[in-house]
Amino acid sequence: MSERIAKIERKTTETEISVSLNVDGSGKYNVSTGVGFLDHMLELFTRHGSFDLDVKCNGDTHIDAHHTAEDIAIVIGDAFAQALGDKRGIKRYGFFLLPMDETLIECAVDFSGRTYLNFDAAIPAYKVGDFDTELVEEFFKAFADRAAINLHIVKRYGRNTHHIIEGIFKCVARSIKDAVVIESNEIPSTKGSL
Repeated sequence: MSERIAKIERKTTETEISVSLNVDGSGKYNVSTGVGFLDHMLELFTRHGSFDLDVKCNGDTHIDAHHTAEDIAIVIGDAFAQALGDKRGIKRYGFFLLPMDETLIECAVDFSGRTYLNFDAAIPAYKVGDFDTELVEEFFKAFADRAAINLHIVKRYGRNTHHIIEGIFKCVARSIKDAVVIESNEIPSTKGSL
């Protein structure tokens, strides 16, 4: 099996981002986004997915975190798409049910080559620290689009905003970890491609 790694850089008038991803890592991270809460979420995403992830971003956070969060998700999605290539041998589907104190998050993912996000996870507060919580859905929409995956996120229950968002990032990571396991040498589709 060849190494499943990717290095991507993206520069716009709003953000300058570099990402390195090793799908078969051990959960090592080096994250600097300029947004403390997003750093924390990407660090635990990496650890719980057992990826190695390096993210550097210089963004227009003097406006807000929107462009930074969305553009980082775009580049991480591109990195997964590049690292997995034709997706030969992967399990393809992943599912996880994650408790986080009073919160329970459910996630399912399909590396189908088709993009779809179902985000059924009401978040009670508008902010965590300086981070706008509506950006969580924006992050995963951009990520699903660029990784070319179906991603379903459901909050079964929960009250604490920090727990809900942390549970989502951990649950998505665990689902992806499950889906990218190599279990054969075949393309996991009757069509012969994904």
